[in-house]
Amino acid sequence: MSDVATAKTSNNRVGMISLGCPKALVDSERIVTQLKIEGYEISPSYEGADVVVVNTCGFIDAAVEESLDAIGEALEENGKVIVTGCLGADSEKVLEAHPGVLAVSGPHAYEEVMTAVRATIRPPHDPFVDLVPPQGIKLTPRHYAYLKISEGCNHRCSFCIIPSMRGDLVTRSIGEVMQEAENLAKAGVKELLVVSQDTSAYGVDIKYQTGFWNGRPIKSHIQQLAEALGELGIWVRLHYVYPYPHVDKLIPLMAEGKILPYLDIPFQHASHRILKDMKRPAHAEKVLDRLKVWRDICPDITVRSTFITGFPGETEEDFQTLLDFIKEARLNRVGCFTYSPVDGATANDLPNHVPEDEKQDRLERFMEVQADISAELLSKQIGKRMTVLTDEVGDDFTIARSKMDAPEIDGVVQIDGEMLEPGQFVEVDITHADEHDLWGKLVEPS
Repeated sequence: MSDVATAKTSNNRVGMISLGCPKALVDSERIVTQLKIEGYEISPSYEGADVVVVNTCGFIDAAVEESLDAIGEALEENGKVIVTGCLGADSEKVLEAHPGVLAVSGPHAYEEVMTAVRATIRPPHDPFVDLVPPQGIKLTPRHYAYLKISEGCNHRCSFCIIPSMRGDLVTRSIGEVMQEAENLAKAGVKELLVVSQDTSAYGVDIKYQTGFWNGRPIKSHIQQLAEALGELGIWVRLHYVYPYPHVDKLIPLMAEGKILPYLDIPFQHASHRILKDMKRPAHAEKVLDRLKVWRDICPDITVRSTFITGFPGETEEDFQTLLDFIKEARLNRVGCFTYSPVDGATANDLPNHVPEDEKQDRLERFMEVQADISAELLSKQIGKRMTVLTDEVGDDFTIARSKMDAPEIDGVVQIDGEMLEPGQFVEVDITHADEHDLWGKLVEPS
């Protein structure tokens, strides 16, 4: 079982398999927290579980296949399986493949999952008797945590089916978000990774209404939320930021050190025609202008993005426009994927689909260009001193991350000859770099 948390009491043990993105991981954490509140134990193995909950992903075909395989494995190894998550929104697909599952629900359907668990395993005690930490149960390492600020998305990108699975944007109360963030900080979390389907749209659906945290009014807006999170004295990293104009107001907060100088913005492409067919903002030239302004205000800013090659109708000219864009944009961290015809995506109906071998060729050419850019940018860090957060210990080395690096998707800083406990902020002098990672020497405290 993957991403499974643990426990040992008989007849009330639940296995938890969490697949997909950080937003799905937060859903899993909420389910595990509620299970613990109600006295259930969490099993690390199929044979030790009385029932298994599989939190699925359904974003692309490969994720659907992985989810269906995970459900099948859980049924074969355990026999009692509850399915939830994005793939669960298409219950017919799940039940067609695996009619033996006990229940199927969509994303963030916490109560439906708990109802199915209670129907399978009798709740062991009154949930008000036993205590769970105020920050809840987390499936990440103790020193960082994902903070989900909203559900759903109001955009209708033609390659994406998230709104059909997770619905339109629903903002979490800013008081609730800040209370969770404060609890996490008090519990020793050193880094908060702010996630949602569209982080910069926070508060749009409730017209940016004012909420309260610790008795003070705060507007439900990403700028005010970022300012409040910046008061907690820990790293705050923003993910999935749609490039609205008001994102510009976050850059001074980064320059002032209130939040990390890091923006994760999925640009997806640079060709005006392709972006229009994707139903994405179609002004690559404006993006380049904004990047220059952001870097003028905050020279240390790291911009991460993702792109798609082989979108239906993409010509060699369109692809060359994309290559020209990344050469000029010089983004710090980049991911790229070939177009996958997700079942239900409107882009599937577009003409002139690109052959698979051509998609893959463009992906490889894209990553070759970006690898050179990344290597050059990282080489400029050699000789600099930076603060890093330790993540894990190897054989005579420590893996850490700088402000430029989000866990699991970006690079790392390797500190050779040191075995440091995870979750510490330390200073290192950077000695070496390649196209992905940095190496550094620990600066001993004076």
